[in-house]
Amino acid sequence: MPSQTNFPSARLSRRSLLALAAGAPLALQAQARKVPISLELFSVRKELAADLTGTVKAVAALGYEGVEFFSPYFSWTLDQAKEIRKLLDGLGIKCFSTHNGANAFDTANLQKAIDLNSILGSTMVIMAGAGRVDSIDGWKQVAAKITAASAKFQTAGISAGFHNHQTEFRPLEGQKPIEVLAANTPKEVVLQLDVGTCVETGNDPVAWIRKNPGRLRSIHLKDWSKEPGKGYHVLFGEGSSPWKAIFEAAEAVGGVEHYHIEQEGSDYPPMETVKLCLANYRKLRA
Repeated sequence: MPSQTNFPSARLSRRSLLALAAGAPLALQAQARKVPISLELFSVRKELAADLTGTVKAVAALGYEGVEFFSPYFSWTLDQAKEIRKLLDGLGIKCFSTHNGANAFDTANLQKAIDLNSILGSTMVIMAGAGRVDSIDGWKQVAAKITAASAKFQTAGISAGFHNHQTEFRPLEGQKPIEVLAANTPKEVVLQLDVGTCVETGNDPVAWIRKNPGRLRSIHLKDWSKEPGKGYHVLFGEGSSPWKAIFEAAEAVGGVEHYHIEQEGSDYPPMETVKLCLANYRKLRA
């Protein structure tokens, strides 16, 4: 019978064991950085309007781990929201956040936003646009509105957030509105980054993420191409956005909790488009 010293495990030195122990947390960290991939359902808005249930099922079948409902959901009754939650649970996917009009942040509508999002399982209520704002003082008022909503949402375990477009990254009175929003809202408020619009305006999404650690908890993976005639008419991963650097920054310092693929159009039908975008995402993350 062989002695115990002949077993490979017994030949590990104390130094080797310490090295393995030190490496274990790194392995756990790598595993923890697995970020769910979701679909912003605006990408298939016509299909969703025609057949909500069928479209959500089709999105799940493609392999998306979740969805982000946009503003029409706010007209649902609580019973309708419960039916959708039942659908999501049955498919094994989640509603990570919702995309809302500014009206969802009105004092009179805060409880409805909480009720609907709580039923859906959403942990973020994102303002998708503030409407027309013509001054920095106006943007400070928007920040105050989001801050007030955030305090109410926090009592239900939900975060308030803001989704940028081109406007917020373009200077107004010598300041960028997105910087005004970041400076005048608490750190709990999510700065949901729309990558494509940031890149289109000549801003650096990686620098923005690193400037706001922990606040980029939700990111829209919308691409944009600088090639003439393309713009947003391009699949995810085939535009001008520095995706690998974005993912690295988002996962190292941004605090990202989920990604949403968002598509405004391509040479393919919407469902085929989001299928191809997901395939490109998987290739890029492999």
